[in-house]
Order: sequence, then C-alpha cells, then structure tokens
Amino acid sequence: ATARSARNMAFQDMTKEFGKVHFVDGLESFKGSEILGSPLKAPMSSYERVYALPMLTIKDDKGTGVVTSVPSDSPDDLAALNDLKKKKPLREKYGITDEMVLPFEPIPIINIPDIGDLAAVHMVQLLKIESQNEKDKLEEAKSRVYLKGFYEGKMLVGKYKGMLTADAKKLIQADLVDSKEAKKYVEPEKKIVSRSGDECVVALCDQWYLNYGDVEWKKAAHAALEKMETYMPDVRTNLSKTIDWLHEYACSRSYGL
Repeated sequence: ATARSARNMAFQDMTKEFGKVHFVDGLESFKGSEILGSPLKAPMSSYERVYALPMLTIKDDKGTGVVTSVPSDSPDDLAALNDLKKKKPLREKYGITDEMVLPFEPIPIINIPDIGDLAAVHMVQLLKIESQNEKDKLEEAKSRVYLKGFYEGKMLVGKYKGMLTADAKKLIQADLVDSKEAKKYVEPEKKIVSRSGDECVVALCDQWYLNYGDVEWKKAAHAALEKMETYMPDVRTNLSKTIDWLHEYACSRSYGL
C-alpha cells in the first residue's frame, strides 16, 4: 500500500493502534518496482497464479497503488497487458519474463448487450487503441463500456451467472470480505485538506446519533406541525410522514448538509 492509503487504513481498524501505521521491520519503505514479477493469487480468478505487472497510468494518490487487472472489461487494463505482450524491451525494462504475460488472455465474465462478452477487447479493436498512453481513446472506450456494463451487463460465471452486474457487485464484495480475501477500504473521492492544513482521511469511529425515534419527541414534533402554516396540504403531509419514519439519524453526514 502507498503511504497515503496506509494512513487511511490506520483510521479504519486495519492497524494495531487506531490512527498509527505499524511497519514490519525492514519493510518500512520500498519501491513498487521491487515487487514486479511477484507471483500472486487473485481472488475469484480462473488462473491459479498471476503476476504483479507494471501499469503506467496508476497513481499513488488514488487507492492503494495496486489494482486487479480485468482485461476482459477494462480498456486500460487490456491496453497495459497488450503493451507488455507486444513490446519485449518494455518487459525487459521491468524484469518481466515471457511466462508472466504471454500465456494470459482475457476471460469472458460479463455479457453486455450490443457489445458482447469481451467488452474491452471489442472497444480496443474498434477504436484501434495501440498503447496504454492513448489517453483520449481509452477515455472514450471507458465511457462506452463502464456504465453500460454496470447497469445492463449480465454475469457469465460462478454462482452469480445470469445476474445483472449491478446486483452482483455487492454480493461479490460481501463474499470476498466473508472469505477474508478482501477488506473494505474507504478514502475521500478526491484530496481534501482541512483548515489546519492536514490531508483528511475517512475514519471509522464512534459518532452521535439524534434519536428521532423517541415517542415523546414525535408527539412534540406533530404538535408543532399542527401549529405551522405550510400553505400547501402536500407539504404538511410530507412533513408528517417524515416525522413518522425518522429514527436514529447520524449527526455527521456525507450528504444532506
């Protein structure tokens, strides 16, 4: 993990001490290039073993710095894999041997209407994308594939076969967490700096809830509503319904402020 993501993890119960990152002796810091070529077991992959490969577009200010490659449905991932397959000097530069990339082909996992089983392969061929450096073409490919794949795509593999991708996503996430092959990790959507100059993190911590489920509060709220001039009957009805369904409500919120 990058230093940034490790700091986020420290506030999400992933370290021994809340808010502090603890390192294994000798592994406090190392370059990402040092783990390239390492054999790995990817959860739910049909390949018994895959390898850590370089991808030139990964940034250290988003996520952990490591991503799972899905060349069947991610144009970026396919372009990066194709670069390594076609360019021996690129493989040699990063110490990647032929057996780490040449035997691996995209595997169909999602069918998207009007596109097919290998959406990334289709788009890369259609737009004639030759390199992972063709940012504009890759952005266009992603815009055509991602939303359509998420909302209209159907799973082709495992117990999720036949399910819409959108429905399968949460189930797959839950299965990976339950099997201890994954952990939930959260970070701000973009860099957020506090007034004190600190970069903000997402922290898993206790918070206060307002008890709108209290019976006496509901009685008082309905009584106050009776005295209120709402001008429109629909407004009064909606407010009354809201008072009825409200229960514990978090003080700190990501929306509605």
